[in-house]
Amino acid sequence: MALEERVFISQFDIQPNGVINVRKTTEILKDGVVISQSYWRCVLAPNDPQASTVLDEAYYADIATYAWSQPSPVPYDPNPPVPGV
Repeated sequence: MALEERVFISQFDIQPNGVINVRKTTEILKDGVVISQSYWRCVLAPNDPQASTVLDEAYYADIATYAWSQPSPVPYDPNPPVPGV
């Protein structure tokens, strides 16, 4: 009876304003069969200092770096207006 934990990026979406939505999945396997799953999500702003920690897989870190080096069709606004205020 061997238990194993796998953590991987299961969702990676780049929005038009350069923000990247990331979902990581943690799977617990018993004898190769998934017996539990949990998810962790975060949003990375362009050039977010946490990107290197969150995107610990070089493949995704390279994509984020490239995406953030391109002009955005919808510029990122760190302080968007709040509707109804």
